Amino acid sequence: MFSTGFSAKEEPGTLEILMARQARHLAIPLSQRNEPNPIPASPAILKEARQHFADHCATCHANDGSGNTPIGKNVYPKAPDLRLADTQSLSDGELFFVIHNGIRFTGMPAWGKGKPEEDQDSWKLVHFLRRLPTITAEELEEMKRYNPKTEREREEEAAFERFLGGEDVAPPAPAHHH
Repeated sequence: MFSTGFSAKEEPGTLEILMARQARHLAIPLSQRNEPNPIPASPAILKEARQHFADHCATCHANDGSGNTPIGKNVYPKAPDLRLADTQSLSDGELFFVIHNGIRFTGMPAWGKGKPEEDQDSWKLVHFLRRLPTITAEELEEMKRYNPKTEREREEEAAFERFLGGEDVAPPAPAHHH
């Protein structure tokens, strides 16, 4: 760590990882670490949170929570794999705090609006994070409908729908991705 500095190109060493975890731990007030999720889990809550995650979080974290996206792999520190023990071992209160307040000096923004006790969306996302290790292929497929689209993707989709509806429009050419 000290011979190469804190380069974002290198994987962090053990000491850097331990320091970052300790800093995160100390940043979350004890009272909030122990806060239970006030929203009962249900299929409807999980569906709502899954859609919210796909629309707001998957750009960095991927629908499956792996962090394997162009942004997630290139921010520093990299977006964590939310399915693994490093995240799953956090309490509900800790997960809520991170979602609601963000983490300074990382790519994680503060998503919470208003007072923590009024932020039901973040508590619902905590339920979804708990589901990530066992998420199904069907759930991942459903999430694709809620992922943000570029203007070009929206135009292609609209042209294709018009074509399927019988309009005399050539189907859009597939987008060229680099």
